[in-house]
Amino acid sequence: MPSPDSIPVAVLGATGSVGQRFVSLLGDHPRFRIAALGASKASAGRPYGEAVSWALDVPLDSTLAQTPVGDVDPRPGIPLVFSALDAAVAEDVERAWAEAGALVVSNTACHRMDPRVPLLVPEVNPDHLELLQHQPFEGGIIAAPNCSTVGLAMALAPLHEAFGIRRVHAVTLQALSGAGAGPIQGMEEPGNLLPYIDGEEEKMSRETVKILGRLENDHIVHADLAVSAQCNRVFVQDGHTECVSLELARSVSREEILRAWTEFSAEPQALELWSAPQRPIHYLSDQCAPQPLLHRDLDKGMACVVGRLQECPVLGWKFVCLSHNTLRGAAGGALLAAELACAKGYLPVAGPA
Repeated sequence: MPSPDSIPVAVLGATGSVGQRFVSLLGDHPRFRIAALGASKASAGRPYGEAVSWALDVPLDSTLAQTPVGDVDPRPGIPLVFSALDAAVAEDVERAWAEAGALVVSNTACHRMDPRVPLLVPEVNPDHLELLQHQPFEGGIIAAPNCSTVGLAMALAPLHEAFGIRRVHAVTLQALSGAGAGPIQGMEEPGNLLPYIDGEEEKMSRETVKILGRLENDHIVHADLAVSAQCNRVFVQDGHTECVSLELARSVSREEILRAWTEFSAEPQALELWSAPQRPIHYLSDQCAPQPLLHRDLDKGMACVVGRLQECPVLGWKFVCLSHNTLRGAAGGALLAAELACAKGYLPVAGPA
């Protein structure tokens, strides 16, 4: 339950698939409490329970079900905002909240490649939060990466830090829930695969090198590595699986790679943040792991699960990684980013006036 001094937050795009995840996770958050739910004009004024087509396998809190849905405009007294808005409207709305004094954690793509905005995976690049000091807002904006980028960045980060990486090739098998609510043309029933997801391959290539880049004063110097991705939609409800091949900057042993993953420690775990997994990366030795149905919820659905490390005759090494796309790759990752920002003193003292 939230503490008496809990921080009031707004959830924008609250009726969508990621918005529902935000609402569910915030229901028992110890530091954040929902003070406003924002959605489209069609939902505004209705109780949340009527406006939303609740699709999660956990029940909707009865109090939240009665909470009126408002618009998405800034309002006083809310210093922290989680945005799951459609990209078509998100940029202006998120900017308005930041200009009014709120810290916005955005799950949309519109600010991810802005050089002033941290593209945050809290275990990988927490120092990038310093970019908030160089933004032209009373508040600020933090971007959460694309759901397929998150697992890849987490798996690569310890290897990039320890050995350096030259080239990466990733083939994704992405869950249905990554496409949001509603039917997906060509995926109405099992037995098919879609070998194209609009914009996804470009996002993975661009975002990964920014996340793994280094902070220099008021900007990020992107990591000097090449990332090629091929993205596929498969008939799995939750959990993005990625088959990754990579060329490291120097010769290393299998044991060194496994040690880099298993010994990877990070700031969210040291700070014991509520949404942080106990371990950022879990390596499973079973040749048939990881599997979405069995392993996507490991460590609260917030870990990156890795398996099948093998030598690759083309690039040197290959492995499989899995992450829960609507938890670690969306709402859960955004909550963890906000928790880290609060712990490091980046939350505005007051919300929009």
